Amino acid sequence: MKIASGLLTATLLVAQVPRTYQGKQEKLPREVAAQPVAFSHKQHAVAKLACADCHPGAGSKERAGLPAASRCLACHRTIAPDHPEVRKLSEFEKKGGRIPWVRVYQVPEFVFFSHASHTEAAIGCETCHGPVAERDVLAQEVSTSMTACMSCHAAREVSNDCQFCHALGF
Repeated sequence: MKIASGLLTATLLVAQVPRTYQGKQEKLPREVAAQPVAFSHKQHAVAKLACADCHPGAGSKERAGLPAASRCLACHRTIAPDHPEVRKLSEFEKKGGRIPWVRVYQVPEFVFFSHASHTEAAIGCETCHGPVAERDVLAQEVSTSMTACMSCHAAREVSNDCQFCHALGF
């Protein structure tokens, strides 16, 4: 009986959360620490690389993924192999392949976000990540706050129910 009562109380509390939630404001753009390898999204976009060429999970997985050294070196073994930044890629590959990229966009761990479902809904990368193809150095330009996500969902008539993005634990 106590469990049922607790569930009822929790359900009522969740039901009372206003659908017009207003969280704290972010100061954007938000710069991040320097990347371990100087990388220009602009230069690679001019070369006609698609986002998924370097972020292979963007269209099919929960996470877009960040490229390993081997992915970069698939091209750079022959394109500018003596460039100092490409040499850094070779060093990362020798040490296991992982590049310690500095995350620019990230939602909290308690938020469920799927790149695949957003790609399926024809949401372009720039909607959430800004004009990346125009940038040599990235900074967070678009908010990933709950308010921003809820506003986007409301504009597209997608659910804003709490459990759509969060595990509520009951």
